[in-house]
Amino acid sequence: MGQQKTAPENGTRESERRRTILRAAIDVFARKGYHGCRIADVAKEAGVAYGLVYHYFKNKDELLETVFETGWSGFIARARAVAESEGPLVEKVRRIADVAFDAYRVDPRAVKVLILEIARSPAGARINRQTAFVDVIRLSAQMFTRAKESGELRPDVDPLLASALLFGSIEMGLTAFVVGLADARDTAMLERAKAQIADSFLHGVLLSSASSKSEPAKHELPQGEEPQDAAPPKREKAAPKSRTPKRG
Repeated sequence: MGQQKTAPENGTRESERRRTILRAAIDVFARKGYHGCRIADVAKEAGVAYGLVYHYFKNKDELLETVFETGWSGFIARARAVAESEGPLVEKVRRIADVAFDAYRVDPRAVKVLILEIARSPAGARINRQTAFVDVIRLSAQMFTRAKESGELRPDVDPLLASALLFGSIEMGLTAFVVGLADARDTAMLERAKAQIADSFLHGVLLSSASSKSEPAKHELPQGEEPQDAAPPKREKAAPKSRTPKRG
């Protein structure tokens, strides 16, 4: 007689199947969009029976919701670790940009689903996006509040708005790659985009003394474009010549 599988073995197998289906759902959502995705597509992508998908998820709405919860919770955990760590604001902002762009580099399809199918599409209406986005903005706002108290942030900068602007800039930068405006396969461009977003943001919110300590990355000029020299000094106008009065 065959040996019965223990509970831990069954649990592991269940978890693996669920992860496989979830991964397949991400790929199908990224390729076909929410409205074009069918449960049959997810089952085929995962290599499982059609009915097995319903064993773990009651419909594609729940699939999309689980994709969001899994991906977003991971990002929040990494962003929180950066925001609550020790160090100057300059370093933290760059590291938060690193977290977001590294997530895209590792799993571009998952980030595409988060941005296009959840953050901006009516398809994600069932998901409590407002609470999720408010949480990350408030988390970052606390980081900016501490920076303001330590004299790193300009006194006229509102920490909550600064946080919203930071994540808005990151989201729009990633969107350029997600929709194909920028080549996602160009790793050098990903690095330049990440650095440019952090540099542009930091120069707007830091005190001049803190900004001077920041060392922005040097960006390459477009091919064929020459660096512009400093404008030549203006020439002083020559004194007008005195006219000799005519003799009568």
